Amino acid sequence: MQQTFTLKEKIKQIFILLIPILITQLGMFSMVFFNTIMSGKYNPSDLAAVAIGSSIWNPIFTGLSGILLAVSPIAAQKYGERKNEEVSEVLSHGIYIGFIIAIFVIILGCFLLNPILHVMNLQERVRNTVYHYLVGLSFGILPLFIYNVLRSFIYALGKTRIVMFILLFSLPINLFLNFVFIFGKWGFPELGGAGAGYSTSITYWVIAGITIFIVKSQKPFIHYSSLSNFKKFSFEKCVEILKIGVPMGLSIFFETSMFAVVTILISKFNITTIAAYQSALNIVSFLYMIPMSISMAQTVLVGYEVGAGRNRDARTYSWLGIILAIFIALITGLLVVFFRYQVAGFYSNETAVIHLTAQFLIYALFFQLSDATQVTAQAALRGYKDVNISFIMTLIAYWLICLPIGYILANYTNLGAPGYWIGLTFGLLSAGICLSCRLIYIQKRKFVCEIN
Repeated sequence: MQQTFTLKEKIKQIFILLIPILITQLGMFSMVFFNTIMSGKYNPSDLAAVAIGSSIWNPIFTGLSGILLAVSPIAAQKYGERKNEEVSEVLSHGIYIGFIIAIFVIILGCFLLNPILHVMNLQERVRNTVYHYLVGLSFGILPLFIYNVLRSFIYALGKTRIVMFILLFSLPINLFLNFVFIFGKWGFPELGGAGAGYSTSITYWVIAGITIFIVKSQKPFIHYSSLSNFKKFSFEKCVEILKIGVPMGLSIFFETSMFAVVTILISKFNITTIAAYQSALNIVSFLYMIPMSISMAQTVLVGYEVGAGRNRDARTYSWLGIILAIFIALITGLLVVFFRYQVAGFYSNETAVIHLTAQFLIYALFFQLSDATQVTAQAALRGYKDVNISFIMTLIAYWLICLPIGYILANYTNLGAPGYWIGLTFGLLSAGICLSCRLIYIQKRKFVCEIN
């Protein structure tokens, strides 16, 4: 990263960080996609098991990894301030926290996994596959969390292409391992859907190993990754990361869990409705990776400029990210609405499912605009390390606006299941407006401090 002076340079800087992040996110999405598809090719019950296992693991992973994402804005600010020693401390203590969280999750899983699966009342074959899939994944939890810390650190220094290349290199490895473990090729055991868990874990070890090697051997990372930094443990440094990370992690967890709850509530409708909702949700989730990637670049750039004391530039990056995300959401949303029947046809051959999916996608434009606004406004606030108020705002929006309104519209009006979609849109829009107002307040306060 470097200082920019014109609007054109700032837009270019955003895209330099954004494009590799977006490709990385698509790669992560592809890994889960391949797990599901290849398990389905093995057996339909294994497909269901991997989908259920992923739905159990994803909210936990996204929430806990959200804590580790705090390394990015904190390190970016320190980097902007040219406090190299403190950047190193953020990295080392982020890894300590990642290690502790990973061990904590593994221990909890040993005690809670069987009771959770028992409560779900699954078929025996499905339950066994879910269990072994999650056990397989557990072997990769430690490298996954370490990698997330290193990825956040690399992003903080603006070197997003490196992470992209690492992930692109790992995708063929994951595909190959899926093939041999799921189907039992070349002397490997035939594990079915459970094999996807083990192959993913091995891939995480490969990704973490390559990332560690690069951080330890390549510039500029080598200046911040000396082993001597890991000998200086400070409880205060861990608290600094957790103060930012815990609200971030909780915000992400409550958002993902909200969608999980809506999925459960919609399960009371018929199979056609469930299939249509899941298809529509998959489409908007895929498109959501664009504003999410913008938000990750935005957090780094805002944090870097705030650390350097360039509050005007930080403000410009904040609103550039929001405007860019809204513009892209508008374009993709319109395309989805205009071609909703063709898009729905990718997910099903049944006419009823296609028509209902298309009905859900009518609301996709407003959903995407609302989601793009809230995720980028929240990202800008993270760049300012303002996370507590934004966490409260999102908690209210997700659980006191989205769910109640969606439930009322779905169950007490003629809208049916699409009522949940409207509730989600309204709640996300409320979050976007409130977070944008909070961002304006923070920037005005920074401006007053700069004058004084």
